Amino acid sequence: MPENAIDPIHQFNIERIFNFHPLGLDASFTNASLLMLIILGLVSLLMIIGTSQRSMVPGRLQSAAEMSYEFVANTVRGTAGDAGMKFMPLVFSLFMFVFFANVLGLLPFSYTVTSQIVVTFALAALVMAVVIIYGIAKHGTHFLNLFAPSGVSPIILPFIVLIEVISFVARPISLSVRLFANMLAGHITLKVFGGFIVLLLGGGFATALLAPLPFLGIVILTAFELLVAVLQAYVFAILTCVYLNDAIHPGH
Repeated sequence: MPENAIDPIHQFNIERIFNFHPLGLDASFTNASLLMLIILGLVSLLMIIGTSQRSMVPGRLQSAAEMSYEFVANTVRGTAGDAGMKFMPLVFSLFMFVFFANVLGLLPFSYTVTSQIVVTFALAALVMAVVIIYGIAKHGTHFLNLFAPSGVSPIILPFIVLIEVISFVARPISLSVRLFANMLAGHITLKVFGGFIVLLLGGGFATALLAPLPFLGIVILTAFELLVAVLQAYVFAILTCVYLNDAIHPGH
């Protein structure tokens, strides 16, 4: 029996496809790099082909492209207002990347790049960098009012500022860990149930009769993981909009 057939962690291993070490830095091309390129290609094809037709009666690709754009646009407007639409390309790119990464990770023999904390933290750090840079460039020192709500008593103001600063610093951590942990836990659970099936089938006729039970569990969990994959992409996008709204309107 292959060891990785029942090893729930093996699916998250980073495998080098070819080594590349410029200036002593490890920039090797890996399975995660390959999947990210595939995701970029699929999203690009969907939007380029889908938006190039512009038919009055849209086909499947055009409908998918238009629906995804309108969904994200409505999310941005509903959370950050019309002023937030300047960040629509960023939010849309993040949503589509996370969505495709989560869904493709459910395919057999695929790889879930959002199960790597370094990937999710990089996305979260990008969002917070945009928030800080835009907030300071647009509002200057007034951006610091984000940490000092108006109308607070001077006695408790230092404690409020401390809490707000800690909350702001924790944002990229919570944003990245939420996505990473959901993808990691779901795929580990699926792998464990798959291992149960292998063990039961290899244990003889009596135990093989119980194999349909974990198989049914896998079917249910897969449907649930598909829901989680879509939901986590939406949560990542809407929290990005919330944080960007703080950069647009830093005052309380």
